[in-house]
Amino acid sequence: MRIYHASPVATLLVVFLLTTACSGQDEPIAHPSPSGPAAAGCRAVMADLPQTVAGATLNDHNTTVATWGDPHIVLRCGVDKPAGLQPTSPCDVVNDVGWFSEQIDDGWRFTTIGRAGNIEVTVPTSYAPQADALVDLSAAIKKMPQVRACQ
Repeated sequence: MRIYHASPVATLLVVFLLTTACSGQDEPIAHPSPSGPAAAGCRAVMADLPQTVAGATLNDHNTTVATWGDPHIVLRCGVDKPAGLQPTSPCDVVNDVGWFSEQIDDGWRFTTIGRAGNIEVTVPTSYAPQADALVDLSAAIKKMPQVRACQ
């Protein structure tokens, strides 16, 4: 009978792979590619983001995506219009910003209504009430030009 011994490097590799596979890593965040007025609006929004949203600290941001806390509150600027947004959909107004609200598996997804570009904010259940994040973000969101009022 032969006995095999794993090298320290192989052991570390197996431990790393098992840890990564079981750690529940977040899925990658899709980065929008806005153009025209939406791109200009996103530059203004992203330059004015608050350091804290719903008590969570800003982790990272680039030209179209920002995250706060863990689990992540995620803002994506320049997204497409949500499939569920219809002319008859409710429009919730928070600090003069209109939002389309959708409950998702672990929280809420809010998408702006009536702006030159769409901004999406996803807030996990652990930040209840999730709409508080919209209050903290409203000053920055207003940098995206409004093209029509929330109805």
